[in-house]
Amino acid sequence: MSRPGPVAALLAACLVLAGCGVVPGLGAADPGGERGIGAGFGEPEVVAGGLEAPWGLAFLPDGSALVSERDSGRILQVRPGAGAREAGTVPGVVAGGEGGLLGLAVSPAFDRDQLVYAYFSAATDNRIVRFRLGGGQAEVLVEGIPKAGIHNGGRIAFGPDGMLYAGTGDASERGRAQDPASLGGKILRLRPDGGVPADNPFPGSPVWTLGHRNVQGLAWDDAGRMFASELGQNKVDEVNRIEQGANYGWPEVEGTGGGERFRDPLVTWPTSQASPSGAAIAGDTLYVAALRGERLWKVPLDGAGGTGEPAAVLVGADGRLRHVAVADDGALWVLTSNRDGRGDPAPNDDRVLRFPRA
Repeated sequence: MSRPGPVAALLAACLVLAGCGVVPGLGAADPGGERGIGAGFGEPEVVAGGLEAPWGLAFLPDGSALVSERDSGRILQVRPGAGAREAGTVPGVVAGGEGGLLGLAVSPAFDRDQLVYAYFSAATDNRIVRFRLGGGQAEVLVEGIPKAGIHNGGRIAFGPDGMLYAGTGDASERGRAQDPASLGGKILRLRPDGGVPADNPFPGSPVWTLGHRNVQGLAWDDAGRMFASELGQNKVDEVNRIEQGANYGWPEVEGTGGGERFRDPLVTWPTSQASPSGAAIAGDTLYVAALRGERLWKVPLDGAGGTGEPAAVLVGADGRLRHVAVADDGALWVLTSNRDGRGDPAPNDDRVLRFPRA
């Protein structure tokens, strides 16, 4: 089935961190079609269309979701059947290449503190900030994460331990990934206030793991085990099991073959089939959104930290997929990324898709 039809153009950005009402052209669209993602999920609906390169997604307690637009710096609030409402813009975003407004996370205590976290590219670096959604100044928690036209990382998420995790990239300089003093090519772990947890593996450092090229997806299973998707170079892309203080090999190793010094990935794909971005776990399945591969990967989890044989769904159905997330009601949400400069946009791209629990 073809992609949904055209929508109206977007309005200009609103005042910084201030809600501005419903955005024309970002309403709920026609149902997505008869393709699906397998047992347990129904047919997709288009929650919103006409977005400009959406990148991050985080759910609010009321069941709506916040979606970041990479190049505009806008945050949109979307919900099924109600279209999209502009929640504001993040100040200081300097978009370019793969950089811009990237990942979002909602405070686990949002009902009390109203805090939202964002990872974005500023003029000279990548930063993590937090702010109250309704207004006020953004508080910088981390700065100095290396920035470049490529490999900016950007995914952030709260883990089951209540800490904030962030995936960073090597910003096109390979040596950063193995340099413990650099924030590039790492997974970082922070307290919600931006401080360094006392039990981090490197005293005084937010670095949780190292040896990464460009981490794009973070997810945890029901037992608290952490997984991350990562972009490779010329050979393979990866899914890794993330463990405190471990070294995942880049640039010494791409894919498997790390020996005792480095951790091998659980799953690898040819780069033509993946370019993995966001990741999420529902039950015993890890879902990974693929950009270049234009598909959603389903990776079975064996309950002991290992994986089974991956299977691809939505192959070519919606173009490039940037992110996948699981809502509290069990629905799977997917962001397309066809207006990021590398895709082939359909008339109402980019879209927020929702696959309800069957």
